Amino acid sequence: MTKPALTAFKIIATGAPWLISMYTLYWLEYDEIWSPDTSHRGKFSVIILIIGMGLSFLVYSRLFKSGNAR
Repeated sequence: MTKPALTAFKIIATGAPWLISMYTLYWLEYDEIWSPDTSHRGKFSVIILIIGMGLSFLVYSRLFKSGNAR
């Protein structure tokens, strides 16, 4: 792969876990699996977002080890 393509792949891979967690929250709301009166809905939303952002951070730290992001 060329350097610009590799960098683009790394950036996309870095954001994927966070986007998946956001889509999960959208899917739960859209399919009406969660209603506004679901107990502990806010706590689960925060947990899902923390997991997604944490995984994005871990992927970023693994892919960009050299110190420079690009």
